[in-house]
Amino acid sequence: MRIVIVGQGGREHAFAQNLSREHEVIVTPGNPGMEVDVAVSDQDPAALAPDLVVIGPEAPLVDGLADRLNHRGITVLGPSAAGAQLEGSKAFLKQLCAEAGIPTASFGVATSIEAGLELFDRFGPPYVIKTDGLAAGKGVLVTQDRTEAEEDLAAKLSGLSFGAAGTRVVIEEGMVGPELSVFALCNGGDFLLLPPARDYKRLLDGDRGPNTGGMGSISPVPDVTAGVVDLVASSMIAPTLARLRELGIEYRGILYAGVMLTPSGPKLVEYNVRFGDPEAEVVLPRITSGLGEALLAAARGETIPSVEVSNQSAITIILAAPGYPDSPERGLEITGIEEARASEGVSVFTAGVAKRSGESAVSMRSPYEDLATDGGRVIAVTGMGDTPIDARRRAYRGVELIHFDGLQYRRDIGF
Repeated sequence: MRIVIVGQGGREHAFAQNLSREHEVIVTPGNPGMEVDVAVSDQDPAALAPDLVVIGPEAPLVDGLADRLNHRGITVLGPSAAGAQLEGSKAFLKQLCAEAGIPTASFGVATSIEAGLELFDRFGPPYVIKTDGLAAGKGVLVTQDRTEAEEDLAAKLSGLSFGAAGTRVVIEEGMVGPELSVFALCNGGDFLLLPPARDYKRLLDGDRGPNTGGMGSISPVPDVTAGVVDLVASSMIAPTLARLRELGIEYRGILYAGVMLTPSGPKLVEYNVRFGDPEAEVVLPRITSGLGEALLAAARGETIPSVEVSNQSAITIILAAPGYPDSPERGLEITGIEEARASEGVSVFTAGVAKRSGESAVSMRSPYEDLATDGGRVIAVTGMGDTPIDARRRAYRGVELIHFDGLQYRRDIGF
């Protein structure tokens, strides 16, 4: 089967590495670090004669790429623009939760400072302010500081923080508890659960610093039982798909439930309409066979076959550029990727990378010798082992082999 993957980040690299074991894979537009594993093209996915297109990032889904490809008779894994509203609009999501009886935090929607301040008064600290639209995983502030909350509210509503995406915000009641990422592969009516994970959003050790797109992840999650995951599926994912069908939306794609395990039970924090990043880099290496067939069946609306999942533990560490998440520095030479890939139990996925300035696009050397930083989250390093301790040791060994000036990473992932 020829599978075309749309995207250029670590998530798409993880898909490509997995699927290329059993299928022909092309990534568009991809990044130069992927070229050692699969073909990379700058062509429109429809021009590549795909049997299946897998859309990785959220922005093209919200923009309706799946609709346009489906209209041309191409089989696509990814929801329509209508279904992608689950991630594209926090207000749409919260309204659907209310209609479907899905457990989540109490909320209100504000388009003015006055309305936002009233919601702060109603819910009290911790203050939770979310941009309504897409913000690359960085549109959420959780703070105990009322002044900081008011400044964030003003910056978002004015468009200063996230442009039009932030001029309407959702303000929620604060929730407390560990987080869990649950993934469902959906065929429009039914779904197959994939291995869960836990994401580490804060930039610094000890869950300090600003929110990011994710600084690391683990799978499986040691403190989460199969019963908890099943409860998330029955109380959140199933009623969401049912409510979407009532609205005339047949959801075919990955549905990612970000869940908080509160003292009163699991509650939905958010939905993403695609695989998480870096969760993809920790979950997909654990799927050892059958992923392509499962994705194709879901895209066709057919019964989804099971996939084979390794019992090994996996831990992913994100290597970020200096200045991330606000102003990541670009053009810094990267070394050591090839050595890290050769380390036992280690996989490396490139994301924010580009060819070094002045280097030819075609080199006789390894593609990894000519790479430089070109984004915030630059590389994901995943270690796998029979125990979480083995996985962590291998992941950090891989991390230590890679270098670029000012490299940032957390040293407590999985502890």
